[in-house]
Amino acid sequence: GLIVDSKVTRKKPLDPLASRLVGYYLDEGTRTYRVGLEGGFNDHVLKGEDGLREVQRIQKGLWKPVNLDNTKEPRDGYDLVTTIHSNIQDITHSTLSQVLRQYRAERGLAVVMDVQTGAIRAMSNLNMNPDSTYSETYNAAVADLYEPGSTFKLMSLIAALEDKKVDTATTFHAKYGQYKVYDKYIYDSRKGGYGAINLATAFAVSSNTAFAEMINEGYKGSAQAFVNRLYSMKLHEPLGLPIEGEQAPLIRYPGDKGWSGLSLAWMSHGYELLMTPLQVLAFYNAIANDGRYIKPRFVAEVRRGNQVVRSFDTEVIHPSIASTKTVKIAQRLLADVVEKPYGTAHKLYDKHFPIAGKTGTAQVNYQLGKENVDYVSSFVGYFPADAPRYSCIVVVHRPDKNDKIYGADVAGPVFKSIAQKVYATSPFVDQVR
Repeated sequence: GLIVDSKVTRKKPLDPLASRLVGYYLDEGTRTYRVGLEGGFNDHVLKGEDGLREVQRIQKGLWKPVNLDNTKEPRDGYDLVTTIHSNIQDITHSTLSQVLRQYRAERGLAVVMDVQTGAIRAMSNLNMNPDSTYSETYNAAVADLYEPGSTFKLMSLIAALEDKKVDTATTFHAKYGQYKVYDKYIYDSRKGGYGAINLATAFAVSSNTAFAEMINEGYKGSAQAFVNRLYSMKLHEPLGLPIEGEQAPLIRYPGDKGWSGLSLAWMSHGYELLMTPLQVLAFYNAIANDGRYIKPRFVAEVRRGNQVVRSFDTEVIHPSIASTKTVKIAQRLLADVVEKPYGTAHKLYDKHFPIAGKTGTAQVNYQLGKENVDYVSSFVGYFPADAPRYSCIVVVHRPDKNDKIYGADVAGPVFKSIAQKVYATSPFVDQVR
């Protein structure tokens, strides 16, 4: 007779696009691996049910069916429809890959999010392999805690404006580009500093000293008020994503282990605290969304064939993270970072396609001395600036120190290229779910 031996093979038609986000489920008996959407939705959506069939052993290792019908028919699992847009994912993956190779970076990530719905349209996480190629081996956008550096100045700005510690005309006077806290100094990236500058200019040029002065002096004697303001905007809470691996942000409270008299000044420009890239992006998306803070969304629907079993709606984390006035100021200053000739991201300016955002160049291993310092270059914002459709974050870890390292030079061009290609290829085609 005829004995058929079937073998099931897993294939990803769009591999390597979003392969880590799609993920996998692997049960090895003593240990179960749950990665990405497949890992998160396997048990209650994707798994299905095994069937049963009566068989007879005919010789060692060989069995034949006793009846033509199954004792119990198998049931397929449901289908999971993601929010990923294949065209935007392709653009994001290829653009990021090109820049990582150019700057010989250790790793990098880029995420594109729909401003109004929170739908993640693209997510690429690329890590350098031993042969200097790049592939998706770790979902850093979800799971990697890092010091966000100057991109956190937006959060400090909003806190100080809401608590009426400053306004956009408040002037700061750090001499020679340095601000002293006890026996430590904070420096501006521009040697000699910027002289006396107001808050609006300080944000555009990303002055570390101005923000350290603003938060350290403004909340002197009431450090808990600053942290309380951050907490009120839900910055200390994880996003509650449906996939495993998200880390909770680390934003210390006065009195916590690790808090010191330096903490306010260092937190003001993104140090002594940890967030994931997706948490940073979600906050910037809230500014683009007029203050409405929403949860990033990876799944649009669960289906069985063409039948929709469940739809996933937008989830609101905070209806308004700040007053309308403060949000409008933040939107204007984020646009200034790109539009103003002195803005740190002015190289990205295009009068035909306005974008808004913030550069970041954070040091890592700075505790080990100057010779061991590496950099994390980032840019996060939204486009188009005058009618936000998408928000986006790009983070590049450890670009070659002998080449360019600043967020405006390394991460910023990735953002701009993604934005322009997305609008050039599919300006209004994307269907919102």
